[in-house]
Amino acid sequence: MIELVEELNRYAQAYYEQDQPLVSDKEYDRLYRELVKLEAENPKWVRPDSPTHRVGGKVLEGFPKYQHVYPLFSLQDAFSLEELEEFDQRVRKEFPQVQYVCEIKIDGLSVSLTYEQGVLVAGATRGDGQVGEDITENLRRVQDIPLRLPQAIDITVRGECYMPKMAFQDLNQKREQEGEASFANPRNAAAGTLRQLDTQVVADRKLATFLYQVASPWSATSQESVLENLDQLGFVVNPLRKTVGTMAEVWEFIQEIQETRDTLPYEIDGMVIKVNDLAMQEELGFTVKYPKWAIAYKFPAEEKEAQLVSVDWTVGRTGVVTPTANLSPVQLAGTTVSRATLHNRDYILEKDIHQGDTVVVYKAGDIIPAVSHVVLSQRKEGSQLLEIPTHCPSCQSELEQLKDEVALRCVNPQCPAQFRERLIHFASRAAMNIQGLGPSMIDKLFEAKLVFRVSDLYRLQLDDLVNLDGVQTKSSQKLLDALEVSKTNSADRLLFGLGIRFVGAKASRLLLEKFESLTVLSQASEEEIVGIEGIGPAVAQSLSHYFAHEEAQELLEELKVAGLNLNYLGQKKVEDGILSGQTVVLTGKLNRLKRSEAKAKLEALGAKVTGSVSKKTSLVVAGEDAGSKLTKAQELGIPIQDEAWLEEL
Repeated sequence: MIELVEELNRYAQAYYEQDQPLVSDKEYDRLYRELVKLEAENPKWVRPDSPTHRVGGKVLEGFPKYQHVYPLFSLQDAFSLEELEEFDQRVRKEFPQVQYVCEIKIDGLSVSLTYEQGVLVAGATRGDGQVGEDITENLRRVQDIPLRLPQAIDITVRGECYMPKMAFQDLNQKREQEGEASFANPRNAAAGTLRQLDTQVVADRKLATFLYQVASPWSATSQESVLENLDQLGFVVNPLRKTVGTMAEVWEFIQEIQETRDTLPYEIDGMVIKVNDLAMQEELGFTVKYPKWAIAYKFPAEEKEAQLVSVDWTVGRTGVVTPTANLSPVQLAGTTVSRATLHNRDYILEKDIHQGDTVVVYKAGDIIPAVSHVVLSQRKEGSQLLEIPTHCPSCQSELEQLKDEVALRCVNPQCPAQFRERLIHFASRAAMNIQGLGPSMIDKLFEAKLVFRVSDLYRLQLDDLVNLDGVQTKSSQKLLDALEVSKTNSADRLLFGLGIRFVGAKASRLLLEKFESLTVLSQASEEEIVGIEGIGPAVAQSLSHYFAHEEAQELLEELKVAGLNLNYLGQKKVEDGILSGQTVVLTGKLNRLKRSEAKAKLEALGAKVTGSVSKKTSLVVAGEDAGSKLTKAQELGIPIQDEAWLEEL
């Protein structure tokens, strides 16, 4: 069994990763069937890296949450050479001599893979960067993801899972033959596949990956060497990359790839530019949202002409009234587009958009359809400028344009459209994650006049729900159970769910790490709030303004009485720990602790744990077989401790 697993994995790697089959399909199948027979006879000896795990058939009950040990940051986007040059200038202020690695930006889904002693033990989606979904069983079915590495190491790697163009075409052709709806594009197809509960579906759909990052501490000193090491470990790394020294060379490579984009066997939507030196990356650090050492250039979007049929004005949860154009359907970047944003009133006036105009539509960042400009040569004589509303389309209150804002805003706090949107946000996965409380259920609660504010959700009874049109007892009880579970959420999710302007998920977490409870935060001054690293004056002012209202304080009290947790349950930053203010690097093999456990313990003592050694490093904890990081620490004169010291501490 050991020999067969190693042999079959070697054949699979040559076939899927190197496109160099070593044996015929018939011979592979013969060996595979022999392994299946042996495993059936000896189930207790089935290896975790057996290729039989690639086969589907297992039906999952759901996807549990997965707490990332190392956060997954998103990237700042750039859409022009000027924005890339601004990024370059920011980097060169710190490091005048710098190299960049340019990597193709795959249009897929970010995934994280964790190996212990070289064996795949966990695979997860990005989620909000802190918490994703555990999709390990599905990722085991992606043929080019190694189940076992050639080295018995603990490592967490990141990359993109995607559906190749050919696999996408085959899938849609099959779905059409079976009378099912086609997927809009390969990215949607890949995302839908990875969230399948039936692993057989995943096994059949021929997903693939490109890996590009080691999240856990690693001996590499540059991004280029990270990619080379990933390749040596058996991961698929995109060969279309280039290391350059100037932004002019970056731009030249972007133009080169853009010209050949359509000939690639997979979809791409841009180029990622990273500082090559990992020590420089460490010193440049992060903002609340983005690494300061990388940027994503997004390719210009495809454009098409369409007829403007009508305009809908909708009210968002902050009261902003947004115009959306209804268009004659057009095919754009692989999807059918019939609606596009017009942004705001000033945008309509600036573009001089009239009723019935022919407009040019594009996808902003290849995602959101938007109207670029009017084709004036096709404008009908006598057409009128689009009518701009003066009153809220939901509550009929007079609209206002606040100082320094271009948006029209409904300032009525009782506006039903705003509250509906706030409830949808409150129940969303990233906020309170109340399963069963979607837009249609919220509409039914509105119509029945059962909910007027967030706290009313927690007063709902079974009789209230089963009397709603089309709502069954089973789904009603599930919703009540989900509401009960949501009461135990950490307070940072509740804060985010309240939908306070400028207060996103990351800001909510930073605020609650500092103040520990919503009650304390609600009494904090602007000065106290803005003193938190990563929190700006706009967030501080918005929070202070929100909690100054009596209604907000009443809502907090109602939520507390309803049994909701108002305290922060996540890992709090230790400001007075024994290692507070120190930057620690872990390297080498630890015998008694997993790397993730050691990291958590160090952070609990106040340390900042990073992945590379630099002059800012305070301390290195070195296990067995420590490599270049230990050497660099010795060269820089950085204090070095061992696992026994850590355990005693």
